[in-house]
Amino acid sequence: MLTYLIVIISLFILALLYLRLADHFNIIDKPNQRSSHTDHTIRGGGVIFYLAIVFFFFITKFEYTPFFLAVTLIALVSFIDDLVTLGPKVRLIAHFTTAFLLLWQLTLLGSPIWLLILISIIIVGFFNLYNFMDGLNGMTGLYSIVVLSGFLSINLKEQIVNSDLIIYALLALVVFGFFNFRKKAKWFAGDIGSMTMATLLFFLGGTFMIKLNAPIIILIIVVYGIDSTITIFLRMLRKEKITEAHRHHLYQKFVDVAKWNHLKVSALYALIQLLINILIYFFYTADWAVQFSIIFSVIIIFLLIYFFAINHYKKIENNI
Repeated sequence: MLTYLIVIISLFILALLYLRLADHFNIIDKPNQRSSHTDHTIRGGGVIFYLAIVFFFFITKFEYTPFFLAVTLIALVSFIDDLVTLGPKVRLIAHFTTAFLLLWQLTLLGSPIWLLILISIIIVGFFNLYNFMDGLNGMTGLYSIVVLSGFLSINLKEQIVNSDLIIYALLALVVFGFFNFRKKAKWFAGDIGSMTMATLLFFLGGTFMIKLNAPIIILIIVVYGIDSTITIFLRMLRKEKITEAHRHHLYQKFVDVAKWNHLKVSALYALIQLLINILIYFFYTADWAVQFSIIFSVIIIFLLIYFFAINHYKKIENNI
């Protein structure tokens, strides 16, 4: 318990230090017509997630070294991208290298080459999926707290990974949320935050699915997954460039059309995921037939909700 107290105090001090340095060096997110915010806000606050993992790595005497190398690489490249905007080729190389390191950590490098390529593409896709959803005050912080809490609840029972890795990340999210979960955020996570968190979540998700033989774990990010994946798919159908900023996510419609505030939307997404996590907790030991029935049922329900809501708000937009 004393270690956790020291870690959260250290993270809070480092957060204050970063806020001052970022303000001094003008590491500022300037809003444009497609932003969900209107004020200049410090970006890169998600560096605190990486620092929590650094604390874990050294306190545990270098546990999960391939994972640490993976998260260090993607955090470094993402932070540089937050500062100067790297080219897509550089980001892609970094993302696939990170995927390779995660495959190493998950002991999957002995798999057939076609499977390694497929999983690497899935990993890189997941990174970008998580990054695309980082657009509202409180969204990344609250949602990630719920997802990590889901992993922790199972881990306390099954001992799949060192629980401190999850706890340190949760402490970082609490510190991050102190400056972000407010009407006028002090900072945003930035690419370093969303990419670092995505790397951690994929490592945890992959490890839990493999060791528990539980495909239902995939639902632990289903709320983000549906909104981001279907939005990307629809943009591709419209032949839009998916890497460009836009206002087509459902969560953006809640803000732009329904006029909900950021914190209300973020809380809604987190609450829905929390309910799904409870479902996962009670059924992750069930046989595969039950698990896949739940997976398909949840996905179908969410798809129906998504298309109903997005069409509803499009009609309102067209009538304005």
